[in-house]
Amino acid sequence: MADLIPKHGGYRKLKSFQVAQLAYDVTIRFCDRYVDRYSRTKDQMVQAARSGVQNIAEGSQASATSKKTELKLTQVARASLEELKLDYEDFLRQRELAQWERDHPLRQELIDRRCKTADDVAVWIVEVAKRGTSCEQSEPPSHDQEPSTLSTVSTESTVSTKIYPELTANAVLVLLIVACSLLNRQVARLAADFENEGGFTERLYRTRTENRRGIR
Repeated sequence: MADLIPKHGGYRKLKSFQVAQLAYDVTIRFCDRYVDRYSRTKDQMVQAARSGVQNIAEGSQASATSKKTELKLTQVARASLEELKLDYEDFLRQRELAQWERDHPLRQELIDRRCKTADDVAVWIVEVAKRGTSCEQSEPPSHDQEPSTLSTVSTESTVSTKIYPELTANAVLVLLIVACSLLNRQVARLAADFENEGGFTERLYRTRTENRRGIR
């Protein structure tokens, strides 16, 4: 019976699940802050992020009796995260915010940071934002305004309207790229396992055949 019903579940240990869940948590915060609460886009982004997480978990749980279902649900998770990627790319494009190129140093910096929670990502974003604003050159102060005051107002305005949403959207895109890459490998492995070992039906047939032959 142990061979017929193999170990299954354990999705919380999957790196793909962990990264997808982190992207989901950050997406919730992102949508609450930067996406119109009444828009369909907000609901779609949250649902796509949730679908990615839930389908990885459901697929892992279903693996005991159906490798085919596990493979299908993992592919659904991958598709949901791809949809979410497009939403973030649209957010940046429609607001004329920069999307990081493949070789952008902040992409690797975030990956190396190995954030575990949405708070970890938020702390990193604040650090990067402060580094960016501290290097910016503000306009020369007017005669009736103190330089320090003008600098503070300029920095706060820039951060609130551009830097944070731009950094956050790009950060989630990095997480989604990592999650999708992991899922691509996961799908390839599941497909190979299914081709080589079959699923529950094949295991059941082998078990019955062996029992009839008195092997077990």
